[in-house]
Amino acid sequence: MLDRLFDGSLMPHGHCLLWRGDLLFLHLAGDISTVIAYALIPFAIFYFLHKRKDIGFTWLAVLFGGFIAFCGASHLIGIINIWHGYYFIEGVIKLLTGIISIVTAIFLWRLMPTFIKIPSIEMLQERNTQLEAVRSELEQMNKTLEEKVKQRTLELEMQANTDAVTGIASRYAIIERLQQCYSSFQRYRRMFSILMIDIDHFKQVNDNHGHQIGDDVLHELAQCIFNNIRGSDTVGRYGGEEFLVILPESDADKSFELAERIRAEIAQLRLANEIRVTASVGISTITEGTNCDILISQADKALYAAKKLGRNKVITYHADLPNLS
Repeated sequence: MLDRLFDGSLMPHGHCLLWRGDLLFLHLAGDISTVIAYALIPFAIFYFLHKRKDIGFTWLAVLFGGFIAFCGASHLIGIINIWHGYYFIEGVIKLLTGIISIVTAIFLWRLMPTFIKIPSIEMLQERNTQLEAVRSELEQMNKTLEEKVKQRTLELEMQANTDAVTGIASRYAIIERLQQCYSSFQRYRRMFSILMIDIDHFKQVNDNHGHQIGDDVLHELAQCIFNNIRGSDTVGRYGGEEFLVILPESDADKSFELAERIRAEIAQLRLANEIRVTASVGISTITEGTNCDILISQADKALYAAKKLGRNKVITYHADLPNLS
């Protein structure tokens, strides 16, 4: 069997070409070019598969490479058979080429539905355009959301820092401002004072006119205080009918003058339902060894003294302030 397979004694193919130079050149040039091309294509396929391990059609590519290789072998044996008669080898190679071609074709048709589903360049471009539109829409939505979050954050900060009834600083905000002034005093020795203002007999306003009128009165009183302080001063609702005023760069004398003006303005106000009220004021000025809690406590003591001395008064805290409990 092997002897017959490798029997090259049959008539060479060159006899069929009559050994004409022009025919030999055409056949040799065509076959040699085809052999070189068929030898390079499988290497290109395997190199591509080596670089792109994500490709899911490896076996089909291997079959296709084998098909190309056997086609090249057919042309190579054709070149040899011009001078020798290895037609049995040529027949075996052609048979194997036919088999691998059929197998490749079967796999190709089985994979055809998958190939058809692979998007075209136009489809990819269209989907890319759609994705760009979605991305732009998401960016716009994100920008809008960020603006809403920023706006809501400002609203929440305003709610936290603003008293809902009076429209002035909340207790949290006024205490924060007090701590800032205290830090400035510690670092730069900047003097400041505070006023603790309490509305006299305010409970009677609520009892006689209701809490809604009471809230309106508080609002008008807060605006009265605000309109009589400087731009650098801060007024906040400390609690109930108490207001805390912070006066940067103000000593006890200047603070007393301002407190008297505020007390007089409040006493002259005609409020809702012709309500008239008065206010008592306690003053405390920052000194060495005093912190925020002590400062407020001192202002409270001065305010308590103003209440005990008949209300509608301004009292400045000092160490010799009598105990009127």
